[in-house]
Amino acid sequence: MTNLATNLKDAVGQFAERPAIRTEDNLLTYAELDRLTTGVAGWLRARGLEPGDRVGLMIPNVAAFPVFYYGVLRAGGIVVPMNPLLKAREVEHCLGDSGARLVLAWETATEEAAAGAKAVGTDCHVVTGATLEDVAGWPVYADVAARDEEDTAVILYTSGTTGTPKGAELTHANMRANASVTASRLFALTEDDVIMGCLPLFHSFGQTCALNTAILVGASLTLLPRFDPTAALKVIERDRVTIFEGVPTMYVALLQAGGGVADTSSLRLCASAGAALPLEVLNGFAETFGAMILEGYGLSETSPAASFNFPERAKPGSIGLPIDGVEMRVVDEAGDDVAAGEVGEIVIRGHNVMRGYWNRPEATAEAIKGGWFYTGDMARQDEDGFFFIVDRKKDLIIRGGFNVYPREIEEVLYQHPGVLEAAVIGVGHPTLGEEVAAAVALKPGTTPGPDELRDYVKARVAPYKYPRHVWLVPELPKGPTGKVQKRDIVVPEDLQ
Repeated sequence: MTNLATNLKDAVGQFAERPAIRTEDNLLTYAELDRLTTGVAGWLRARGLEPGDRVGLMIPNVAAFPVFYYGVLRAGGIVVPMNPLLKAREVEHCLGDSGARLVLAWETATEEAAAGAKAVGTDCHVVTGATLEDVAGWPVYADVAARDEEDTAVILYTSGTTGTPKGAELTHANMRANASVTASRLFALTEDDVIMGCLPLFHSFGQTCALNTAILVGASLTLLPRFDPTAALKVIERDRVTIFEGVPTMYVALLQAGGGVADTSSLRLCASAGAALPLEVLNGFAETFGAMILEGYGLSETSPAASFNFPERAKPGSIGLPIDGVEMRVVDEAGDDVAAGEVGEIVIRGHNVMRGYWNRPEATAEAIKGGWFYTGDMARQDEDGFFFIVDRKKDLIIRGGFNVYPREIEEVLYQHPGVLEAAVIGVGHPTLGEEVAAAVALKPGTTPGPDELRDYVKARVAPYKYPRHVWLVPELPKGPTGKVQKRDIVVPEDLQ
């Protein structure tokens, strides 16, 4: 039995009465979590779900996420996790591209989810805070559907190097192996640990390194639906959290909140990924809270963990060393290794690399060559084998740990009747790392201002994606072939 949901069934046998999921107003033991997933699986099977069918999951960090996540897997389905903040056009793409039969949408996302689902003929079922009470009465499917280890468990949508999001297919083997290495090698987890789940579970980092890792070893996962530094610190005290996982902006916020807010002495280890962690934050956090932050690196396509600093071997400022069972190299344009200290592209091979992009054989062939996944990230490797990210090969913007793909935002800007041409770039931000910005040239005779253009995009994309800074230019700088040269865009002085 290789279904990822088997991890939960195995955990129940050992840790039935131990806490599995904690929230502000709810606690599910392993036995209760397991029972609820049998109800979800039974309900899905009664609706005609067949092994391999896709189900959208548009739920925040509440107890319903793990219940429906493992319920879908238990029934043999493939989970398509989606940000609850997505707008209808984004929902429509994810559901339409994946061919999802059903989307399970949290009550706050109902309007956009329903609109996107209707456009592609997908059923939309609303999940509320009271839904888990209903699940208890649903028909039970006590088995775990048989799935092969190379069958797809999750499809994570990522834009990669294009503006159209592609679905990275992560297998049951991908997800289990990544969780196993995280649990044993990185955190040395036991059933006595309590992991803080501030990372969104619809994202690969939170899904693998928090949810699946906790379930694998019988640990407890504490969920916070919306990150707030003061609330997070108080939850650490309340639940005696031992492992905290976050993106750099969270650590900045926790530091700003200060060490006197709550008793955080239970913390023993923290993990950071998603963007570069400033050294002053890493050192300041250790001084303030007495816990080491291990910085790592990965992508949706790598399940996600590819490299990490380890408790016994770390270099501040680096993304660490490859995790067990994974190889990483730094190569030139020809795919040959570069010398230590020289900059090249990171390529990855191992148990963590995705099966491919859903229904995109050409994109898969472009990304995976000879078994190596080409990340598009530029880095150097020192004499000790540690990797250091230098830059992004593509134009990807990382805002507070969330990926923003300029082409997607540019395409929305181009839909405005007054826009002639637009270029979206990242500008530095003291806490978010990067902020989204756009330079726009208008069509003759039109007069939309920066505020109008910003609000136009804001209404059509998730809140973290729209450009906070928009400025008008007579024309965008171009190269000999007419291609926009983003490196030549002049950023207003107040944004530099």
